[in-house]
Amino acid sequence: MPDPQFSIEMRDVSLQLGRQDFHFDCRLPAGAVIAVTGASGAGKSTFLNLLAGFDVPARGRILITGKDVTDEYPARRAVSLVFQDNNLFAHLDIFTNIGLGINPAMKLTAADRRSITSALEKVGLAGFERRMPGTLSGGERQRAAFARALVRNRPVLLLDEPFAALDPSLRNGMAALLLDMHRETGNTVVVVSHDPDEVKRIADFGLFIEGGRIVVAAPIGKFLGCDDHPGLTQFLRS
Repeated sequence: MPDPQFSIEMRDVSLQLGRQDFHFDCRLPAGAVIAVTGASGAGKSTFLNLLAGFDVPARGRILITGKDVTDEYPARRAVSLVFQDNNLFAHLDIFTNIGLGINPAMKLTAADRRSITSALEKVGLAGFERRMPGTLSGGERQRAAFARALVRNRPVLLLDEPFAALDPSLRNGMAALLLDMHRETGNTVVVVSHDPDEVKRIADFGLFIEGGRIVVAAPIGKFLGCDDHPGLTQFLRS
């Protein structure tokens, strides 16, 4: 039976990609900001892709907010995604890019249109509705991607290194915006990060993945104090 205190469960999930085997088994707390860390190639993106539905396990079950989504298409899962490259359509204005997050056919109600304008205001992009992505800075494009996640209003938000391409000053601002969004929505946030300072600043819970497996999963205080996994110790000191 699903437990309401956990928004994400991977039950003995395994798959093989090329020569690499992956195995994930975890229960992640609802309403938390969960940082996923590990060396390049350890399996962080695969972990996220399994939650999103882009990869399908050979064995095991995946539950999101208590629902078994193992066989569900990505669009039917209760998740929103923000990628490092923000995934905006260059030929569409910002209003349309965000509106597609509500309805792929752009059949928007008056309330939908108001929610887009409101989301842009919340991320500091008021009046940007008719701007094209190419006229925005990297930070502004990422803010637009956050606005799209806001209007989708899904209980789980997945972020794959969303700040990696930004300057340090912008990264701090975007991390603060993410926390503001999280406080407003109360959703569960799963964010892949290579930045130990970022993990310390935003996360409530940490996962460390090594060799395709979760080797540490703990509340952030215990996670940061863990000293019996050399890989995690090296990451936190980098």
